[in-house]
Amino acid sequence: MGYQELVEKSLKQGTVDLEDIKWILTSKKVELLPLIYAAYQVRYHYFSNKVKIHILNNVQSGNCPEDCKYCAQSKQSQNKIKTYPMKRDEDIIRQAIEAYNNGAFRYCLVFSGRKATERKIQRICSVVSKIKELCPIEICVSAGFLTYEEALKLKKAGVTRYNHNLNTSNRYYETICSTHKYNKRVDTIRAAKHSGLEICSGVILGMGEGIDDIIDMIHQLQEVKAAAIPVNFFLPVEGHRVLNYSNLTSQYCLKILCVFRFAMPQTEIRVGAGREYYLRSKQSLCLYIVNSIFANGYLTTGGDGIDTTRQMIIDNGFAIELNHDSCSII
Repeated sequence: MGYQELVEKSLKQGTVDLEDIKWILTSKKVELLPLIYAAYQVRYHYFSNKVKIHILNNVQSGNCPEDCKYCAQSKQSQNKIKTYPMKRDEDIIRQAIEAYNNGAFRYCLVFSGRKATERKIQRICSVVSKIKELCPIEICVSAGFLTYEEALKLKKAGVTRYNHNLNTSNRYYETICSTHKYNKRVDTIRAAKHSGLEICSGVILGMGEGIDDIIDMIHQLQEVKAAAIPVNFFLPVEGHRVLNYSNLTSQYCLKILCVFRFAMPQTEIRVGAGREYYLRSKQSLCLYIVNSIFANGYLTTGGDGIDTTRQMIIDNGFAIELNHDSCSII
C-alpha cells in the first residue's frame, strides 16, 4: 500500500477500500506526516485552502429524557451543568450576528431533548427568519427527532442544514443508548433530506467501538449522502456512563480524520469536540485534512475561542471562507 495510491483511489473512485481503512488505523508501517500529506492532496483538490468556521449555540440545555451515556445533558448524567429552557430570541439573534462578524460561516442552533414540540418548531422558524433578514450567515438546526413536515417548515424559514448525528454504528448503538433505536436516527436524517435540507451528521470516536464499527459508520454516512460530517472524539466529562471508552492518542485521531477524508473526499469534514483535548500541539495538522472546524465550545464543554481558532487558520496559510462582509450588531 502506498500513500499516493490512497490519493488516486479517493479522487478517482470517490472512496477507499475497507482494507485501506484497516491499514491506516492498525499498521505500524503507516507514517503520520506522509499520510496527512496524502489526505491534504485530496482536501486541496476539492476545497483548496479554505476553512469554514462553525459556531455552536447551546440554545436549550439539559433535562433530556434520553439516556445517551456520553452526554452530560441526559437526565441520568451526574454531571452538574447549567440547565435552561430556550434562550431569549433577541440573544440568539445577537449571538448569530456576533458569530458572523467574527468569521463564522455557519451558526448552529442546538436544542437538548428528544424532539421539539410544534410550538418550539414555530419559534425556531421565527428566530431563524429574523436572523436571515439581518445577516446572511448559514443556519443549521439540531433539535432531535424530526418529521418531514417539520423539516419543510424549517427549510422555508431559512434553515439550510439539519444536524442529527449517528454517533456510532448500528450494532454498537445499544451500548451507548437504550431509550431509542439507531433506525430512529436514520429515519430523521432521511426525513430532513427528503425536505430538501442538507444533512450534517457526525460521529463520536473513542467510545469503545471497533474498526468494523467505524467502517459501518462510514457506509451509513455515504448512504444518506451527508453534506457535512463532524468528527468528534469522546470527552470523558464528569458524570458520563460510557464503560469502555478508549484512551485516544493524537496520532490516532489524525489518522481517523484522514480515513474520513479519503472515504468521502467531496464531503465537508469537520473536526469537532476533543480537538483541543486530544490533538494539543498537533491541532494545526488537522487543517491539512478537514475543511471545517468548530470554535468556542461544544455544548457543555469549552474549547478554543474563535480568535485563537481564526489565528491558527491564518498562521498555517489557510483562508477563512466567508459569506459576505459584515452585519450590524443589533
